[in-house]
Amino acid sequence: MAKDQDFIFGVRAVTEAILSGKEIDRILLSRKPDNQINNELFPLIRQHSVSFQFVPVEKLNRITLKNHQGVVAYLSPVSYYPLEEIIINCFDKGKDPLILVLDHITDVGNFGAIARSAECMGVDGIIISEKGGARINADAIKASAGALLRIPVSRVASLGSAVDYLAASGLRIIAGTEKAEKPADKVSLTGPLAIITGAEDTGISLSLLEKSHELMKIPMPGKITSLNVSAATAILLYETMRQRMKD
Repeated sequence: MAKDQDFIFGVRAVTEAILSGKEIDRILLSRKPDNQINNELFPLIRQHSVSFQFVPVEKLNRITLKNHQGVVAYLSPVSYYPLEEIIINCFDKGKDPLILVLDHITDVGNFGAIARSAECMGVDGIIISEKGGARINADAIKASAGALLRIPVSRVASLGSAVDYLAASGLRIIAGTEKAEKPADKVSLTGPLAIITGAEDTGISLSLLEKSHELMKIPMPGKITSLNVSAATAILLYETMRQRMKD
C-alpha cells in the first residue's frame, strides 16, 4: 500500500465515510474484530460493497500508532464510475464505446502507463477488478501522467460479469493474447468494442478468453517474443484507433 495514500481510522470515522459516500479504496480490519465492528461496521461494509481485507493487528499498528480500534480505511484518489453509466453516456452521445478491460494487471507502473495510452487513444473507460489488480494511488496517477484523473475507471467485483454486461450491451469482446491466430490488423476493431489485456506472467484468464468473440495478437518477428503489457496494450490501442479513424 502506498504510504502517501490518505487513510482514516476508527469505527466511527470509517462508518461516517461510508455513509457520506466517500470513495474508499479498501478497508483493513483486524482479524480479531470487536463487537462494534462485527455488529455495526461490517454489515455496512457489506451493504455498500466496499472492498475489505482481514489483517493482523500488527499491520494496523504499523500504519498508525493511534487508537484505530481495529479498522483502517484507505481513501481513493479518484472517483469510480458505474460501468452502466460509462456505456450509457457513450450511446447517448452517439458514440461507439471503446472499453479497456484489465485482467490482473498488478504493477502500478504498468497500470499507469496503460491508462496514459488509453486516454491518448480515446478509450472511453477502463474496467478493473476490486481484487487482484494494481491500486490507484499517487504512484499510479504519476505513471499515468494524470490520465487516471481524466479517464473513467470502473471497479467491479467480477470481470466475468462485467464482460457479460458489455456483450449484452452490444459490444464485441476482443482479447489481446499470444494464443490468437489473427494479427490485430486482420481483426475488425470498429464499432462498439471492449478490448481485454492481461498480466504478462499469467495472461488473460481462460474464463475471459472463452467469453471473447475474437482473439488478436501482435506480430513479433524478433527473437524476443514477448512485450511489456503496457507496450502491448499501447500497440493494440493504436491499431484500434487507426482502424476507427479510417472507418
